[in-house]
Amino acid sequence: MISEKLFNALNEQINYEFESAHIYLAMAAYCADQDLDGFANFFIVQAEEERFHAMKFYNFVNEMGGRVTLRALTGPINDFESLLDVFETALKHEKSVTKRIYNLMDIANEEKEYATGSVLRWFIDEQVEEEATMTGIIKKLQRLKDNSHGIFMLDSEMSQRTFTPPTE
Repeated sequence: MISEKLFNALNEQINYEFESAHIYLAMAAYCADQDLDGFANFFIVQAEEERFHAMKFYNFVNEMGGRVTLRALTGPINDFESLLDVFETALKHEKSVTKRIYNLMDIANEEKEYATGSVLRWFIDEQVEEEATMTGIIKKLQRLKDNSHGIFMLDSEMSQRTFTPPTE
């Protein structure tokens, strides 16, 4: 049975995932303002993924007999120094998400709450992918520097990204 401590931590994560979507929409808006519609698409898709993650936690809490409690979102950063700054900020955010997921796993392990651990393993795998994606784009942007042709090509590549919810 899930403890109140773990339910509270899961609720915090639900809210953090919704906040993550909000952060990525702000990044999308910045990119769109810079006429980088492909990068804007990348972050719109990223926001969709974060909402999916929030709902995965939401549904799990409900299935386990808990009560989901939502709170107000905090205002995200809306201005960035550069496209590279956007992705470095996104990577920093993903690392904070990873840390939070690990903390949830620590609580679940302490309490021998195996159902929660099973769900969290999916999220741990997801975070490896999220951090690798951001790191890969950062490396490309660092190589490109101010090469407008290269940025245009990468922007075009980012416009192809879509979100398909994973099947369980």
